[in-house]
Amino acid sequence: MIKPSLTILLASPRGFCAGVDRAIHIVEEALRKYGRPVYVRHEIVHNRFVVQSLEAKGAVFVDELDEVPEGRPVVFSAHGVAKSVPAKAEARGMFYLDATCPLVTKVHHEAIRHAGDGRQIIMIGHAGHPEVVGTMGQVAPGQVLLVEDLAQAEAIAPDRPDQLAYITQTTLSVDDTAQIVATLRRRFPAIDGPRKEDICYATTNRQQAVKAIAPLCDAVMVIGAPNSSNSKRLVEVAARAGCPTALLVQRAADIEWGQLDGILRLGVSAGASAPEVLVDEVIEACRTHFTVTIEEVSVTRETIAFKLPAELVSP
Repeated sequence: MIKPSLTILLASPRGFCAGVDRAIHIVEEALRKYGRPVYVRHEIVHNRFVVQSLEAKGAVFVDELDEVPEGRPVVFSAHGVAKSVPAKAEARGMFYLDATCPLVTKVHHEAIRHAGDGRQIIMIGHAGHPEVVGTMGQVAPGQVLLVEDLAQAEAIAPDRPDQLAYITQTTLSVDDTAQIVATLRRRFPAIDGPRKEDICYATTNRQQAVKAIAPLCDAVMVIGAPNSSNSKRLVEVAARAGCPTALLVQRAADIEWGQLDGILRLGVSAGASAPEVLVDEVIEACRTHFTVTIEEVSVTRETIAFKLPAELVSP
């Protein structure tokens, strides 16, 4: 049987960012240095394949510090944690490694600075996301007001409208966030913002790459986890950029092939916590159904890398 032809437009950049790469290496290096098991509070990154790979190497994922036995190291996830978490670890005399992405740490420092200057803070982000919970937990309860969308930006009524600042989750839609910021600036002209954009370079670059391919494709497939904010934003970006079908899949086994019937051009990207091996897996799965031609579409080249904690750096 002759397979139909399919051109895959492969978005670049895609997949792992520097913060995710660093977090995974922290767990791997901790296992090498301290032996099995190393405990990790929450998913180190939002990707089940990555979590299972680290579990196979000896990592144990827990919800809270109470589940970590005495004498074993614990790693905090890339999303960051509230100040109360390391405080609790220190009170127990635990050894911990902080895998918080440095770009999330930047937002933490902004929140602390604004609170110290007496400003009330508006955080643009998604309620319940670990990054939002961790950032809001850097300052006293009630100091940060959460805004999730334009309607909330229009309705929010801060206590001190002349002493306001805003910060954002690092993995939001660039376009949606710009609209929310514009609304806040219109309503509160004196609001202070970050000196450098809070949405991280990787989120921005991956969204730009999807924007470049989406109008050229019959469908766009984003490889990522359903609880991954940046992956879900890529699906939304593809749809808004003009692609009639935008899909999120965790890996090749999740593809519903009927959704790809009749397509000629498929865009493929991956969220910042999805490893390249899953991209390769999806492409190979496509080869079983189609005669595949691959075209890579690059919008920029990423060279950023983050250092490991000093405790893990060999002398």
